[in-house]
Amino acid sequence: MKKKFSSLVAGLCVSAVILGGCSGKISNDYVTISQYKGLEVEKQEAEEVTDEDVESYVQSMCEANSTSTEVTDRAALDGDTVTIDYEGKMDGVPFDGGSAVDAPLTLGSNSFIDGFEEGIVGHGIGETFDLNLTFPDPYPNNPDFSGKPVVFTVTVKGITEVHVPELTDELVKTLSDTASTVEEYKQEVREFLEENNDSSARNMLKSSAWDALMENAQVTKYPKEELQEMMDTIQGQMEQNAAYYGVEFEEYRDTYLEMDEETYQTELTKAAKERLKELMVMDLVIEKAKIDVSDEALDKKYEEYAQQTGYGSVEELKSVMESYGSLEDLEQMAKMDLVQDYLADNCKQVEKKDEN
Repeated sequence: MKKKFSSLVAGLCVSAVILGGCSGKISNDYVTISQYKGLEVEKQEAEEVTDEDVESYVQSMCEANSTSTEVTDRAALDGDTVTIDYEGKMDGVPFDGGSAVDAPLTLGSNSFIDGFEEGIVGHGIGETFDLNLTFPDPYPNNPDFSGKPVVFTVTVKGITEVHVPELTDELVKTLSDTASTVEEYKQEVREFLEENNDSSARNMLKSSAWDALMENAQVTKYPKEELQEMMDTIQGQMEQNAAYYGVEFEEYRDTYLEMDEETYQTELTKAAKERLKELMVMDLVIEKAKIDVSDEALDKKYEEYAQQTGYGSVEELKSVMESYGSLEDLEQMAKMDLVQDYLADNCKQVEKKDEN
């Protein structure tokens, strides 16, 4: 139950607490950090992009540009998308979740238990037939069904043939703004995948450096007012969650979080302290390391976020965040990003320790 609560709180965007300047080498009235430069973290190297990676990405792009046509003059084949009605029965009795009407299914997608999709191949529109199958053992989706026989009555109502285009120079011109040939496009894809791998390695390094910093940080005391504000913020989010599910908060706490009032208050306080510690550590490092968190520096991060999330501009991103009341959260996210950049640039990467 505690992990469930923690996972909910970890995803919250909460307001930052801005602390006043305090004296000390790398400490203030609330936090002491024993080390923030030269932190030892496991070395991160970007994964190599293979020819198979490139071909897989190219194939996915070709599939994304597939076309489909209705088929009426033949039976279903592997790779077709069929529209079906089906009803499942165990011991002659229908069961919950075992029936559907006008369900689309791509044959060969392995979306159903073994034998279901294979059993549809060879049947034409209008045919109704039974599939005598057995649920796998174990069956994680519903352990009660594990290893049990089942009969599905299936009616094929439509067949669609999917046409995946080959990668040609003509298709490349629709996929890329710069490449005009297949080879140019594959090189563009390789560079794109390499950038992604570099970015992933960089993010792993930043995360590791931050974790190392937190291990070197200890809270001397929590400011009471800010801690209460943090608890109120998290409590507000929990109440919004309850409203989303259409239940009173007490019911949400008892049934979803599986906590009594005493346990909930303990976990709420713990979560608020953990989040507040992060923000206090962040602010202290910004102050002592003199990290640039000016409007210009933040705007550069906002530009990155706008590109990553598909917004047309920083202004559009800010407008959306403001509409959700999360503009301050966006600022704190950018500040945290800048701190993690600093930590990654000033850490010491070491080889992974041999666990044997």
